[in-house]
Parts: sequence; structure tokens; C-alpha cells
Amino acid sequence: MRISVLFLTMFITMAYMSCQYKNEDVPKAVKASFEAKYPNEKEPDWGKDKNENFEAKFKKDGKDLRADFTPQGKWVETENSIDEDDLPEVIKEILETEFDDHKVIEVEEVEHNSKGFYYDVEISKEKKKKDIMFTKDGTILN
Repeated sequence: MRISVLFLTMFITMAYMSCQYKNEDVPKAVKASFEAKYPNEKEPDWGKDKNENFEAKFKKDGKDLRADFTPQGKWVETENSIDEDDLPEVIKEILETEFDDHKVIEVEEVEHNSKGFYYDVEISKEKKKKDIMFTKDGTILN
């Protein structure tokens, strides 16, 4: 049993480490774009997201942020996970009235290169997940 736990621990550690990138493995264009967008932020943790974009994880103003960049260095978006309670009242009301039979899984503030600022609310019902993008005034974007 101990050997199984040891191998499982090693596997999880290696899987996590394989998703991380050393600073020197991140393309120069990506690092330059990050430094231009966030000039006072040093040494983010780098990884790749499901779209093969480079993702920088870092803290700014006490918030844990994730900024995505294409391999060519174009900034895509920056995300910040927040509590459901931190959503604007209008969005909470919409969730209560139109999606009351869904469970809120995750809430993020997103600043996107073409969509601007929005809230991304991931909900689920009967094991089916869905993302809803809201503007600050409660307009649904998708």
C-alpha cells in the first residue's frame, strides 16, 4: 500500500511539474508582452492552458491573476477568480431567477483583448457545465 501511495504521489508531482515552464523556456515575445502589460510584476509562474497559450500566474494588488498570451506574444486575456458574493447584484438576481436550478461552480472577472471586461460564471446542471459571460450591467454576452 505504501508503495502505491508513493507512486501515486510521484505521478501527480511529475504531471504537475510537466505543466510548468521555466522562465527560460517561455518565448521572448511572450515574456516581452507580459513585461509590457505588467511592468512591475516579476517572475510569474508559467504554464500552458488548454488552448496552448502561455499562462502567467502572478499576484497584483493582493489578487491572484492569470494572464494568457499566444506563443507569438499577443495578450489574450487576464482572469481573476472571485467569490459568487462579489458579483454585481444584477447578475446575482439573474442567476437566481433564470438559472436557479443550476449550481455555480466558478466565477471569474475577465479582461479580454477583444471582448473587454466581463464576468465568466461557470454553472452546472445534471453534470453538464456551461459558461455564461455577463457584462457589469447583467447583459449576457453568449
